[in-house]
Amino acid sequence: MLHRGQESTDGTGGGELTVPMAWLYAEYIADELLRTGDLMPPTSFEFRAGRDALALTIFLSDTGGELNGIRVVSQLDTWLSLTAYDQPWQDWVRERMAKLAAEAIGSGAPAPDLDLAEAAWRWLEETELLAPDLNAVPGGGALGSEDEGPKVWTPAWQLGLPLGHLAIHLF
Repeated sequence: MLHRGQESTDGTGGGELTVPMAWLYAEYIADELLRTGDLMPPTSFEFRAGRDALALTIFLSDTGGELNGIRVVSQLDTWLSLTAYDQPWQDWVRERMAKLAAEAIGSGAPAPDLDLAEAAWRWLEETELLAPDLNAVPGGGALGSEDEGPKVWTPAWQLGLPLGHLAIHLF
């Protein structure tokens, strides 16, 4: 998604298209981490959930606006801590998104990166995927493959976040 704005990718202005480079770079890093981990087919909804959750983490953790020049290895520990099981990730995302939205409104400049991040977050919150019920009572069902066990509809972010976390570990 490209927006006509006051600034181009090089900051020269002049009504050129503003390209959402920070979001695209975050999404590229997330995609590469998940593909390297080879956790699932890149065409699956689970892969998309992992990529979007990880891209949001990468994008929103860039508080200094340096994402375009970031060194991935130096940020892995930060991303691991943000995606850890015991962290309130979804609350952190909501807070960071609200802060960035307020900053964008205050500046009056187009925010195509934020637009794409908001679209990803909306998809992660509103989409539910059928997944194995990890809270099912052990031994409560018949023995068999994962596909035969109990399933539950789960928000996409709840599947994507652990996948992103695992992909970081496998990198």
